[in-house]
Amino acid sequence: MTPTANGSPAEPSEAAAGSGGPTLDAAFFLRWLTGAAEAVHAEREHLTELDSPIGDADHGANLDRGFTAVREGFAANPPATPAEALVAAGRQLISTVGGASGPLYGTALRRAGRALGTAPGPRELADALDAAVAGVRELGEAGPGDKTMVDALAPAARAYREALDGGAPFARALEVAARAARRGAEETVPLRARRGRASYLGERSVGHQDPGAASAALLVAALARAAGGDEPPES
Repeated sequence: MTPTANGSPAEPSEAAAGSGGPTLDAAFFLRWLTGAAEAVHAEREHLTELDSPIGDADHGANLDRGFTAVREGFAANPPATPAEALVAAGRQLISTVGGASGPLYGTALRRAGRALGTAPGPRELADALDAAVAGVRELGEAGPGDKTMVDALAPAARAYREALDGGAPFARALEVAARAARRGAEETVPLRARRGRASYLGERSVGHQDPGAASAALLVAALARAAGGDEPPES
């Protein structure tokens, strides 16, 4: 994808990539991460409200600061490749976001960037999402059901790959992933936290949505919008 005459990013190229479907270039990932920054900024107070009863009440503010820095960095130095976009964003989040969120999101994006390859298409993006989930699980020592961002990211990655395997178009597969992430975040409410700051509260963590899962769902929804789609309604 290249910028259009008015400076806005064009749609993903429909030229077949090695794995079939659109070729995803740097401008696609720039659009995703810029959209993610906008979503985090819009929801920063809500994310902090979610963090207040089970965390340090700073998740929204911290993540907003980090993604604002990502957006400013891209404006000053636009990435030339998809991998460069993700790795640069990950590095920026690690350096600017406090607490565990910076290293976790930074690791997710850097692992994803390294897994993309040189001419990524939808299948390579599936590999990148799997790599992101693996990085978060490894660093956070967390798995499904631990009430963390894994509970949104893992279902999203799985749903996206399954949708592609079932023949869904690229944008539709990402819509399905966004819905899975949202549902995964919502399903953290009744869970008892077993990892992270919330785990110190024991049973008192039950009844609250995990803020990391909520912000992860925002990022997956932004990814769907970058492909021209959106979250579909619940079926």
